[in-house]
Amino acid sequence: MTTSTTINKGEPPKDNGLASQVLHQKVIGSRRFSNYWWATIVTLGATGFLLAGISSYLRVNLLIVTDPTQLVFFPQGLVMGLYGAAGLLLASYLWIVILLDVGGGYNEFNRETGKIKIFRWGFPGKNRRIEIDCNTQDVQSVRAQIKEGLNPLRALYLRVKGRRDIPLTRVGQPMSLTELETQGAELAKFLGVPLEGL
Repeated sequence: MTTSTTINKGEPPKDNGLASQVLHQKVIGSRRFSNYWWATIVTLGATGFLLAGISSYLRVNLLIVTDPTQLVFFPQGLVMGLYGAAGLLLASYLWIVILLDVGGGYNEFNRETGKIKIFRWGFPGKNRRIEIDCNTQDVQSVRAQIKEGLNPLRALYLRVKGRRDIPLTRVGQPMSLTELETQGAELAKFLGVPLEGL
């Protein structure tokens, strides 16, 4: 769960001498290495299974690494073909999610205008563009959530008056505790609010 942070340079604030009024955090969505890896592996494996099924039916070797023409089409070749078709459907879904960059976006905190914008890409439809706008003065705190175990969770949330907590980090692999602390402390200091949960 890593986010990359870049700070856009602006006029230095008069109150604390920082060199920026805008904090921009890019949030990586589906376009991360692990998704590319699994989409490629599933595509190759499913293609192999499908070609093995077709080879056993046609009695023509369509694979380089092995000879599936020795397989009996029913039930072995048929089952391999069905596994291949199902795998290609899964691979198609993974590639579409990567292409659409579902979950990707940015968090922008602007002290000059007093505005916060949280933007994410979703699935196609009326909720393809997910945008949340609020005022910096409504922010009560930055909350870190840490859960260890088989399904660990390490995430940052923005606690805003009159709203549910707004997630700031991406879904997927949990970020390291050091990274979570650093980003949480940086954001809390930037907004002038307390950091909870650490």
